Amino acid sequence: MIEIAIASGKGGTGKTTLTVNLASLLALQNTFSKIIVCDLDVEEPNSGLFLKGELISSETKFRMIPQWIEEKCTFCKRSANVCEFNALAYLGFSVLIFPELCHSCYACSELCPEDALPMVKHRMGELKHFRINANLEFIESRLDIGVEQAVPLIAATREYAREAADSNTLIIYDAPPGTSCPVIEAVKETQKTILITEPTPFGLHDLSLAVESMQALKQPFAVVINRSGNHDQMVENYCRENSIEILGKIPFMRDAAVAYSNGNLMIDTLPEIKNSVNQIITKLLKEVNQ
Repeated sequence: MIEIAIASGKGGTGKTTLTVNLASLLALQNTFSKIIVCDLDVEEPNSGLFLKGELISSETKFRMIPQWIEEKCTFCKRSANVCEFNALAYLGFSVLIFPELCHSCYACSELCPEDALPMVKHRMGELKHFRINANLEFIESRLDIGVEQAVPLIAATREYAREAADSNTLIIYDAPPGTSCPVIEAVKETQKTILITEPTPFGLHDLSLAVESMQALKQPFAVVINRSGNHDQMVENYCRENSIEILGKIPFMRDAAVAYSNGNLMIDTLPEIKNSVNQIITKLLKEVNQ
């Protein structure tokens, strides 16, 4: 099983565009027994706008939160003192629990000598699994409105995708935008992360933040330039100065924007983009199989 992630330092650079077109073209080449696209942008998943298929599984995802049982509590404060996230507050006569701060580490529950803080299920979102064709599957999770933390649902979705894979499966994760905790959860332990950027000052600035995150994680990565054109030099210079590989470029075309807005795959209608994505696939497979 091979896992790759497609990420960026900012939203709108083309993560989903590259993910769905890359996966769809790979599925046609029969290099792997199965390609799984896994949308980990659980706050706003949109890979499903381009991948239509048969729903084969749907399930609610939960995380575990402590529940205070007043009649068992001796107000020893041990659990409140051990919580690093201040999810429990000891009031002398009561214990308050803040689910939005809880990281489900189980420390308070395990250390309570009276079993007054059992862990109970709290709904966080819904996961759906689709079959697009014989070689391509799609998994997405959607965070419930009002749920504060995306990381637990991202972790649960990755675990589900791994269980759905076999030894010859390629999983492509469509990561959330930015460089915060959800992104770190989405890209960690993958064989390769593709950072997609655009040749603009904003794109370059946020690419540099994403690069710093990958370097801190010691995560193998390369760059793809989306909307490539006359201003690529700013990104090329940055990558050359920092010894960063450019895996490929996707040309800036009005027809690409039209296809995207209609929910169509660009590789189906634009030979130039299909060729660009195919070149990215060739380099990517050569590296992850080494």
